[in-house]
Amino acid sequence: MTDPGWVIGYGTNGFADHTLGDALDVLEGSGYRAVALTLGHPHLDPFADGWREAAVALRDDLRRRSMRVVVETGARYLLDPWQKHRPTLVDVEAEKRMLFLRRAVEIAAVLEADCVSLWSGVLPDDVTAERGWTLLVERLGELVPFAAAAGVRLAIEPEPGMLVETVDDALRLRTALGDPVTVGITVDLGHCVAVEPQGVVGALRAAGDLLLNVQVDDMMPGVHEHLELGTGQLDLVAAFATLSKIGYRGVAAVELPRHSFDAPRLARTSMEAIMSALSAEPHPWTAAAVDTVAADPARVRRLFAEAGRAVGREPVDPADTQGVGGTVDDLARAALVAALASSDSSGADLVAALYREGDDAERRGVLRGLNLLVERDAELDPEWRRLGGELVADALRTNDPRLVAAAMGGFADAHLDDHAWRHGVLKLVFMGVPLSVVSGLERRRDAELSEMAARYADERRAAGRSIPDDISLLVLA
Repeated sequence: MTDPGWVIGYGTNGFADHTLGDALDVLEGSGYRAVALTLGHPHLDPFADGWREAAVALRDDLRRRSMRVVVETGARYLLDPWQKHRPTLVDVEAEKRMLFLRRAVEIAAVLEADCVSLWSGVLPDDVTAERGWTLLVERLGELVPFAAAAGVRLAIEPEPGMLVETVDDALRLRTALGDPVTVGITVDLGHCVAVEPQGVVGALRAAGDLLLNVQVDDMMPGVHEHLELGTGQLDLVAAFATLSKIGYRGVAAVELPRHSFDAPRLARTSMEAIMSALSAEPHPWTAAAVDTVAADPARVRRLFAEAGRAVGREPVDPADTQGVGGTVDDLARAALVAALASSDSSGADLVAALYREGDDAERRGVLRGLNLLVERDAELDPEWRRLGGELVADALRTNDPRLVAAAMGGFADAHLDDHAWRHGVLKLVFMGVPLSVVSGLERRRDAELSEMAARYADERRAAGRSIPDDISLLVLA
């Protein structure tokens, strides 16, 4: 998994139909490394007699899972079974809210949570904005030292329709509290689409180093409805790139509180959307290395060798345990190859040397780089086409599944002749590599490949051996 510098999490308010243990099992199995815990029913009742013991048990469980946690305080009917979210910090009578927030701080201290996230509340009809602001400052003025004494940070979350609606409002509130070092900001990326005047990038930059907590969801302009990623107007790539640029190191947790009925699927698809967005955003080391190579191509040798240590070696897709679909250092090295292709006439010679002198990971990086070049320009310079054909042919002669998989990407699809391409596909079948790694399979499979696959299946069937499921993809209807 790409190391974005921050930790990917999921909110338990999107798992209201699961026990907390079951929810954590699903999240851990989906690749999440943090949880945004909404206190209340049904997961951790802050007013139950055994709340402290429950918190200690959860802390130990999270440690065992190596998962971080932030505490969320947005349960709808925890304090009043008749009115959602009431009372709030801007109600005239708010003792229940204050009691709850103090308990949230105590629980966060036990859990060693990153922070307690809280919001101001919607102004009731009998409270003016001026009066509400005064109540808010007074009450947070009591809570801040209580949290600081417990070693817990507070994160103010702007919410559409509430008194504190934007990041600028939250910053103004923080200033009114005396700019305490233990108070920061929560930013919900979807809220930025709905109400932030400067959009998600402007809001995240405004929060800057005060950003303590991030919620991840999609949204439409002007509409406060949490949507599945990719179904609104959030620019997730730009949001993640901004988190990297401002040096965010906290939790970014998916927030889909109305989607518990479909929680396992959404946990999986949300992670896929996040990984896709992260793949589109270069790792900060990669971005700097590309600039270096563009200025001085000769430095690519050292950077190529450093890539694995700098960005990691995990599969891009956490579910791809073999890493045949590519690893994060593959992506970094591919970007360096692309930089060489844009540099000068010596780029192809350097890439040839990187492949011939490199280890398996470095050779994969070269092949992934060739695939990246094809994505950008299917025609390619003749010298790069000649070099790519030579290197792909060499890779297809090896017995390294990840190398062969990298060789059957976009470059092979665009430039390998039919005979060599068919044998590359069948070699992956022989090696047990999922054919999802083959670019252009649906378009390029033909009757001859189908017959080759059928003969292979017959041979295995006659020998009493299993037949790979993927071979059905090669059979023409």
